[in-house]
Amino acid sequence: MNNFLKEFKDRGYFYQCTNEIELSELLSKKSINAYIGFDSTAPSLHVGSLLQIMCLRLLQKYGHRPIVLLGGGTTRIGDPSGKEETRKILSEKQIEININNIKNVFKIFLKTNNPKLKPIFVNNYQWLSKLNYINFLRDIGKHFTINKMLTFDSVKLRLEREQSLSYMEFNYMILQAYDFYELNKSKNCSLQIGGSDQWGNIVNGVELIKRESGKQAYGLTTPLITLASGVKMGKTEKGAVWLNKEMLSSYDYWQFWRNTDDRDVLKFLKIFTDLSLDEINSLQGSDINQLKILLANHATEMLHGKKEAEKSENLAKNTFKENSSGEDLPGIKIKTDILSKNIVEIISFVNKDISKSEIRRLIKSNAIKINNKNIKEEHYVIDPNLFLEKGFIKLSIGKKKHFKIIN
Repeated sequence: MNNFLKEFKDRGYFYQCTNEIELSELLSKKSINAYIGFDSTAPSLHVGSLLQIMCLRLLQKYGHRPIVLLGGGTTRIGDPSGKEETRKILSEKQIEININNIKNVFKIFLKTNNPKLKPIFVNNYQWLSKLNYINFLRDIGKHFTINKMLTFDSVKLRLEREQSLSYMEFNYMILQAYDFYELNKSKNCSLQIGGSDQWGNIVNGVELIKRESGKQAYGLTTPLITLASGVKMGKTEKGAVWLNKEMLSSYDYWQFWRNTDDRDVLKFLKIFTDLSLDEINSLQGSDINQLKILLANHATEMLHGKKEAEKSENLAKNTFKENSSGEDLPGIKIKTDILSKNIVEIISFVNKDISKSEIRRLIKSNAIKINNKNIKEEHYVIDPNLFLEKGFIKLSIGKKKHFKIIN
C-alpha cells in the first residue's frame, strides 16, 4: 500500500475510497494535486473541520500538493448534507470576509515556502458565477438522474423527515461535482477528499470527469468525528471551538483539548497531532492526565505557536490552584444590568448550555465560588465593590471552569 494511504488509515482518517488500488498505484508513481472544499458560512472554521485540514497537511508530508477550495459560489446555495433546514443566505460582502479569514487559518497549518507543495487557493465563484443555465443543464445536467440523486443521504434523509428541501439546495451536489470537473481540467486535480457525508457528491464528480473527459479521478472520504460522549466534534457548552485566533483565545483552545474524554485521547493524538504513530502507540497505559496535556500542548502549538501553548499550560496550572486570583484568565465583559441579577442568572449568561436547575444543584453542593469563596445562596447578588480592587472577579463553576468577569 502507498505510504500516504497507509498513514491515512493508521491515523484513523480513512472511511471510503473509489478505486483504492489504482489510487495507491498513482500516489506511488508521482506527485498529485488533491482538493478539499470548505464553504464559507462563518468567519472561521472550527475544530470540526480540523480533520480535513490534517488530511491536507498529510498530503504535503508525502509530496502531494493540496488545493483548498473556498466555496464562494456554493456558500450562496448551501450544502443540505446533515442539515435539517435551509441555511441562511449570506451577503456577498460577508462571504468574501469569511473567505479571507478562513484562508489565514490554512496558511498556519499548511507549508507555504515550497512552491511545489504550496497550497493552491481557489474560489468556485470564479467559474460558477459564469455558468449559462441553459448550457449547464444541457451539457452537465444530462449526466444526473433524479432517481439516483434521490438515493443520496443529503436528499433522502431530509425527505424521510418530511423537512423541506429547496430546489436550490437540490442542485448543490451537481455544483460540487462540477467543481471537481473544473479543477481536474484547470488544475490537474485527480483526487477529492471529504467527509463521509460527501461521498455521493464526490462520486458524482468522479463520474462526471469520466464521462466528460474520459479521465480517471478518485474520491477519498474521512469518518465523521464525534466525541465519546456522542456530541458532534467542534461544539462545546460554550459554543463552537473556532480556529480563528480572534474568535477564541489560545487558553480556551488549550482547555478544549485538555478536557478531552479519557476514551478519546489516544485517538485524538493520532488524528490531530503530528506525533509519530510509534510514539503515540508507546504511550498506551501512560497517565491519562499527562496524555491530555500532551494533546492540548501539541494541538495548541500547531495553531497558536509553542509560546502560547506553554503559556496556556502554565495558566491552567495556576488557575486550578486553590487560591489563584484568575488574573491571567481571558476576560468576559458583562454589562451592569446582567451583573445586577442573582448568581443563577449570571452563570446562565456566562455558560449558556448549563440549566438553571443544574446551577442551583451546584450551589447547594458548594461548587460555585466568587473569588475562591463559596456561594451558598441562589439569590446571591454580586457586590459591585468586588470589582474595585482588581477590576474583575473570578467566577468558578466546579473544579474545571473558571471565568474572569469584567464589568
